[in-house]
Amino acid sequence: MPDAFVTRSIDEIRFWSRIMKEHSLFLRLGFRCEDTQLINEAQYFYKVFEGIEQQSHAYGLDTDPSTIKQFNKEVHAAVSHIWVFKRKLLGLILSCQLPGQNNFPLLVDHVSREAYYFRNRLEELNQGKLEPLQDAIIDENVFFLRIMADHAKFIGHLLDPSERKLVDQAREFSHDFDQLLFQAKDLDSMRPQSQTKPLLDQFLDQNRVSVKSLRDFKQTARDLIYQCKVKSIIHPLLADHVFREAERFLEIIDMFEGALTAKREPSIHL
Repeated sequence: MPDAFVTRSIDEIRFWSRIMKEHSLFLRLGFRCEDTQLINEAQYFYKVFEGIEQQSHAYGLDTDPSTIKQFNKEVHAAVSHIWVFKRKLLGLILSCQLPGQNNFPLLVDHVSREAYYFRNRLEELNQGKLEPLQDAIIDENVFFLRIMADHAKFIGHLLDPSERKLVDQAREFSHDFDQLLFQAKDLDSMRPQSQTKPLLDQFLDQNRVSVKSLRDFKQTARDLIYQCKVKSIIHPLLADHVFREAERFLEIIDMFEGALTAKREPSIHL
């Protein structure tokens, strides 16, 4: 039977290394021509995470745990460096040192939060720190609900203003996920009283319905962009990128619902 630590580590690295690689591309595309140092740094990180992604696929689920533990450490170092790069970039943008570049400050903050999340996940895996199921459910949902709300905001701003129906839909999703995030933060502040199984079941069910709806919207938008049937400045890869993150959130909700139903904690939480 595959080792749970190995399985979880490989899955996390395969998913998030691709995300980090694509972040590097999206940031680079938003720089001005004269931002050569930033362009080169972004390209460097693209190559780093492309290599990590390829290496992760070379490992099988029967790989020795000690090998994966060392791999996690190496990936952790790379993620720490790209996090620093993203925070540096955010500082430059907020201090108006890059006028005319095309990366929204919220987008840069968004991608840095994902790097921080990935880095923490690797630390938890290597240290064997298992958060109690009830805490993990709330924390993961607070993180991903904010990610989904951000996505809706980005989509709304990157669609052409003439795409009124799609823009309105994106704004509605932004509002809906802001409200879900507020609810999740309320549950967070009510711990441990809010961690009863009925409340968490309802919490996950409600989020599942909303995430599925947003996932389907993203899928439609992605397909329209690929078919050149919608006016926008959204890179086709970005459209697929946000779709995959919604799919990831649904997988996490499935895992938590399964754990609650079985009345046991997963051996390795997400």
